[in-house]
Amino acid sequence: MAIELFNEGGHVCLMFAHLSDEGGEAVQANQFLVIDGDSGAIIDPGGNMAYNELLLTVGRYFPPQRLSKILASHADPDIIASLDRWMTSTQATLYISRLWERFAPHFCKPGKTQGRIVGIPDPGMRIPLGRGEILALPGHFMHSEGNFQFWDPASRILFSGDLGVSIGTSKQATQPVFDLAPHIPRMEAFHRRYMVSGKVLRLWANMVRQLPIRMIVPQHGAPLVGDAVPQFIEWVGDLSCGVDQLTQANYTIPA
Repeated sequence: MAIELFNEGGHVCLMFAHLSDEGGEAVQANQFLVIDGDSGAIIDPGGNMAYNELLLTVGRYFPPQRLSKILASHADPDIIASLDRWMTSTQATLYISRLWERFAPHFCKPGKTQGRIVGIPDPGMRIPLGRGEILALPGHFMHSEGNFQFWDPASRILFSGDLGVSIGTSKQATQPVFDLAPHIPRMEAFHRRYMVSGKVLRLWANMVRQLPIRMIVPQHGAPLVGDAVPQFIEWVGDLSCGVDQLTQANYTIPA
């Protein structure tokens, strides 16, 4: 079942939240479909555990064979392990960081990605979709060294990848969050470990404060809506994380 994030004037954003986490064996992951008129893009399509149900569910809203773009925030298996199957079932082009464009084919049979990968340069780019565009925004080292977030100006949704993640597998774990404070315990440990440094978080916060963001939707867990958006930007922009917290004690030879 899809969660409708936006639907206005032929522009639709859908979230699929529980296709790969039944039984708790795999981390919960969200996948996304953005439709503008006759054009469609899937964002972070996920691994093989999600593929069959995602393909069927997407088909209720948009013909999968007409998908023109696959947008990947980075190259982790929960992002694009199903790439070979999407390359077979669609004619879509993969957009991914230039750092990963020669790694992504390892998910596929030889030749399957030939001429079908666009490497996003480090500063990002504008990706046309239907009557509008999706902006690939730099999200480097949050947590991947080649990482992008996807800003949809029409819906004012920021698809933020691993930034803004909260951990949990229950249906309630993906319900929208309007007040950040009670939600922080589900976010803090992840961000302190998976984000590389406070420096990149501050740079990111300075960038996104310029955008009229209505919703931040991460690849794991709950969307952040309303007041939770500026609250999150302020919280994460002042967070000590990653290499900031390491000492020599973290680098010792095992006994």
